[in-house]
Amino acid sequence: MKSLKEQKAIAAVCGLYCGACSAYIATKEDPARLTQLAGMFGCSEEDVKCHGCRGDIRGSYCSQCRMVQCAEERGIDFCSQCSEYPCDVIKEFQAQAPHRNELWEDLARIREVGYEKWLEEVKEKYTCSDCGTVNSAYDLVCRKCGADPSSEYTKKHKDSIISALTMFGK
Repeated sequence: MKSLKEQKAIAAVCGLYCGACSAYIATKEDPARLTQLAGMFGCSEEDVKCHGCRGDIRGSYCSQCRMVQCAEERGIDFCSQCSEYPCDVIKEFQAQAPHRNELWEDLARIREVGYEKWLEEVKEKYTCSDCGTVNSAYDLVCRKCGADPSSEYTKKHKDSIISALTMFGK
């Protein structure tokens, strides 16, 4: 069982579940994926490594996050706690990629039940029903057992995920 600090590390300020992030999965359990991501993004493996939004190590993209900085300045844990939510920054962020498709729903759920309960629920969205592996939003088939789809999330958002993967040449 993860400590409260470890749990909160994967509950991103913006409402994303870091446990289903390719960089997080690569850092924690898939060195080959880490190498692949570094090559894809043209950076070092160290720049890709991430322990979650609130973790002690954040990838180069997440370490530059304006929402984290803003939340810290305002003394809040999640964007949805802000009086200016949803601001233009998070609206633009949400619209950029399919792993952010359910951001509004996730932030509403965090507000409703708290991040601890939300973490339990959201993990199920990305978990393979055949083998119990947590997959990223971009794993169309389970990275461990090959089940298709890899999760309820990829089943629901398959078309937008395929479109995004095509843009990255995958």
